[in-house]
Amino acid sequence: MFSLLKSYYRFFSPLLILLFLWVIGTVGYVIIDNYNWFDAFYMTVITVATVGYGEVQPLSHAGKTFTAFLIITSFGTFAYAVSSITKFVFDGEFNEFYKNQKLNASIEKLSDHIIICGYGRNGRQAAQVLKKHNQRFVVIESNVTITNSLNHKHSDLVIFGDGTQDEILLKAGILRAKALITTLPVDADNVFIVLTARNLNKKLTIISRASEDNSDTKLKIAGANNIIMPDKVGGAHMASLVMKPDVIEFIDIITSERGNNISLEEISFTEMPDALKDKTLKDLEIRNKSGANIIGFKTAEGEYIVNPSAETRIITNSKLFVLGTSDQIEKLKQLLS
Repeated sequence: MFSLLKSYYRFFSPLLILLFLWVIGTVGYVIIDNYNWFDAFYMTVITVATVGYGEVQPLSHAGKTFTAFLIITSFGTFAYAVSSITKFVFDGEFNEFYKNQKLNASIEKLSDHIIICGYGRNGRQAAQVLKKHNQRFVVIESNVTITNSLNHKHSDLVIFGDGTQDEILLKAGILRAKALITTLPVDADNVFIVLTARNLNKKLTIISRASEDNSDTKLKIAGANNIIMPDKVGGAHMASLVMKPDVIEFIDIITSERGNNISLEEISFTEMPDALKDKTLKDLEIRNKSGANIIGFKTAEGEYIVNPSAETRIITNSKLFVLGTSDQIEKLKQLLS
């Protein structure tokens, strides 16, 4: 925010100085020598710019005195204003100013988007999954080398800044976002971001990375909904590949980009049409109508049920987990629209 205000000041202050000179000169010639407004403006321009043209009409003694005063006061000021504007444009600051304006306008239009704090290894992986599902997201990264090298579908929504700062999170549209993913390598920074984000948006879903064993508890207290510990997950995943290789391979295919034709989707109660709410799974006939399979159910109390029975009823705050091919999931979405 400070850098943006600084850019505003550096660009508009010289313009305001020039405008002030033109107004003073124009009004002065109108009052002193009864110039019409256009001639007074023209006289001011050629006087301030010191181009050496003759007077529009003869000047009185007072008019000559005013002209001399205008030349003396405007000579250095005009040179400063022109050089400042030229430097602003040719040093690339104008392009940066324009990019910031475009970035702010783009983010202002977003709602229900996701904010990623940190674009390291974990941040990039999260972004790849979001891109695969055409989910809009905003990246916050404090490393200028990384921000300059970003090249993805939503590269125009990259903010250079510190995610622990309120103004940066607000700039990223946290008040309208539906989720925040913080993947910074330092747990203390993640805790601070979680605290700040939770204070700004009580309904926000927050997912945080943790490196130390005791950090997950602190992140939960700070307001994170889920904590991921990459080192533990990686070790457990490798061990599982030894014990149950085919099962883990199958899960990887479903949940990773390798399974381009397989989708595991969740359907909440609020997404269903009124005609299907409070019905049983048998009444939905999802398998018969779309070919997809209901493999899980989340109750209103947050309990997870694997392979729920046909008599399970869809009630408020419940959720379905459906597995199928891309075509089957698309048919299912059409049935629920």
